[in-house]
Amino acid sequence: MLNRRNALFLAFGIGFGFLLSRAGATSPLIISELLLFDDLRLLWVIATAVVLGGVLTWFARRRQWRARNTGQPITIQHKPFKRGLIVGAVLFGLGWAGTGVCPGTALAMLGEGKWFAAWVGAGIVVGAGIGSWLNHRLGSR
Repeated sequence: MLNRRNALFLAFGIGFGFLLSRAGATSPLIISELLLFDDLRLLWVIATAVVLGGVLTWFARRRQWRARNTGQPITIQHKPFKRGLIVGAVLFGLGWAGTGVCPGTALAMLGEGKWFAAWVGAGIVVGAGIGSWLNHRLGSR
């Protein structure tokens, strides 16, 4: 059921996907040029997102924003380092380098009709499953 809140999230997601597409983040060619340091235009998009996220996080702390569902102050929990993160990071990097597709833009690529991104989505699911299994196997250390 599509209530008002879900409709808002859907609209935000569609808008965000459109912006990713316009920035070139859904183009394997532009992503590979970024990763090879041949064209850094996309890096400015990423840097802008990081700066904007930092400013909004600072503003949320400063203004003591509260979660709408609980009324509790918004906090950022620091997670401890786990060895399994290294394996996950390697799988993430290999998948990104092997496909030329940033996992975060796979849905936007599907929205553009780039159906090969479905294989990327399947790889994300398989990689997350392997990462979860290895994390469990390593005892969550």
